[in-house]
Amino acid sequence: MERDMSIVARTVGAGLASTTLPTLCDTLLAGLRALADAGEPEPACRLAARACAALRQEPEAQAQWRHFNALLHRLALRTGPVGAAAAPRA
Repeated sequence: MERDMSIVARTVGAGLASTTLPTLCDTLLAGLRALADAGEPEPACRLAARACAALRQEPEAQAQWRHFNALLHRLALRTGPVGAAAAPRA
């Protein structure tokens, strides 16, 4: 995961936020929506959360962060409980 975040940081830091980053994020968002629509909302939600974490600290990537944050919240409604308080799944 550290490696994933450093790739985003380098991309944004290199001044590519205006071209490459939005295209990359649009592609990833489409893939996450497709994953959720294929019956896998939980992994899609977890990946959207990782993207949010990677983009949140980058001022140039706030527009993309908002897209992932919105998707994350929409997908969370389609998943079961998570975390230590979550009941075990059968």
